[in-house]
Amino acid sequence: MILVIAFQPIFFTTGLFLTALALSMIAPGILDYFHDDINWQAFAISSGMTGFSGLLLTFAARPTEKTKMSARDTFLLTTFNWLALSFFAALPFIHSHATNTITDSFFEAISGLTTTGATVIRGLNYTSPGLLLWRALLQWLGGIGIVVMALTVLPMLRIGGMQLFRNEFSDRSEKILPKVSQIASAIFGTYVFFTILCSLALWGAGMTWLEAVCHAMATLSTGGFSTHGASIQHFDSPLIDVILIIFMTIGGTTLILFVRCFQKDFKSLYQDNQVRGFLLAMTTASLCSTLWLWHQNYSFGTALRHSTFQVVSIMTTTGFVSADYTSLGTFPVLILLMMMMIGGCTGSTAGGIKVFRYQVMYATARANIQQLRKPHGVFLSLYNRQQIPEGIFLSVFSFFGLFIICFGLLSLGLSLYDFDIFTCLSAAVSCLNNVGTGFGTLIGHRGDYTALPDGAKWMLMAGMLLGRLEYITVLILLSPKFWRD
Repeated sequence: MILVIAFQPIFFTTGLFLTALALSMIAPGILDYFHDDINWQAFAISSGMTGFSGLLLTFAARPTEKTKMSARDTFLLTTFNWLALSFFAALPFIHSHATNTITDSFFEAISGLTTTGATVIRGLNYTSPGLLLWRALLQWLGGIGIVVMALTVLPMLRIGGMQLFRNEFSDRSEKILPKVSQIASAIFGTYVFFTILCSLALWGAGMTWLEAVCHAMATLSTGGFSTHGASIQHFDSPLIDVILIIFMTIGGTTLILFVRCFQKDFKSLYQDNQVRGFLLAMTTASLCSTLWLWHQNYSFGTALRHSTFQVVSIMTTTGFVSADYTSLGTFPVLILLMMMMIGGCTGSTAGGIKVFRYQVMYATARANIQQLRKPHGVFLSLYNRQQIPEGIFLSVFSFFGLFIICFGLLSLGLSLYDFDIFTCLSAAVSCLNNVGTGFGTLIGHRGDYTALPDGAKWMLMAGMLLGRLEYITVLILLSPKFWRD
């Protein structure tokens, strides 16, 4: 009872999220029931367990008066929520025996909620429709969850320079929608709209309704779970590739900008420095890869199609594949590895380090170099025509430092299993950046992590959560001073 009182807001909020998760299990269960698949029972049991736990927490920790959460409570809430949701999201995989072990069930659930898209399920062509929809739903819910977190929680906690992004979007967005709750609702509506639009487009391009809905959810969430083991390569359709390129790009772009576009503020989209840098990086990488493949005797159309698709898929951290890019040559693979390290825009569903942080680092480095050339001059670091405060740079620099440390430790941890070096490095960077697809002999371009031992999978699960929650949100909980203060 003392524990409940001490962490009342955390348990209450978690209970609400678990109740919502239980309700989301109903649709896959109904789908399996009407397809005469016995897995509907797994969803019924899982929904009951999750709903009971959620309602129990909600009513047991229901606040009797208005409470204000401290920064410590917010850190705890963020990490505890993702862990609790991942635990209960794994129940349908456990009860349906879709995965071989409990470790694999947790891996699939965490990979879905963090929109990583790494999978341990083989034979997706024979998996029940309810489980395919559940995988897509996990990514879709995780995608909108991270956008809301990026706009509300992370700026308040001053993580990775997010307070600059928060201030920058608030200055313009709040002129249209005065409350953060209204902005969040508008973003959710935009997210739903693009998901429906993508589903209709994919259905019109030849997918079944289930394939279209699942791939649309995986595309807008930039998650990458497919209904087929061969991913998008299964369809071998240029039209489907083009549709997915468009919507993956939308998913990797700051969603608040589309809200402004719907409010007839079209300039904000193409005037945003981050969006322009995002599109420039994708275009340049696609053209370089296209020219390489063309030089290797591929037709220009084929080279352009597969190069553009893979660059957009990797940079937005979606992880769909339209071809075996590992066989295209060293140059395209290294380009994709570089795109994996960049990621999408801040305020999008995409993972990765984010274009925004690279631009802050570049602006600061450029100002310092100019200062060295002209010591008596005054040079400002600017982002979107606003001066970058010193605290923002330190926050971004800390983020990069934590990424490098986590990348090194995770790679070393994987090397204990004597994997080849490319598997260790690509698995670490892929999971930390929530991409899913990888390189090497054990993972491959389709993001199949089945062959890895359980210990390696748990390490990679930790990497997924660290990358999705921006490192310090999780790592600060390991500090003894955090609990004493």
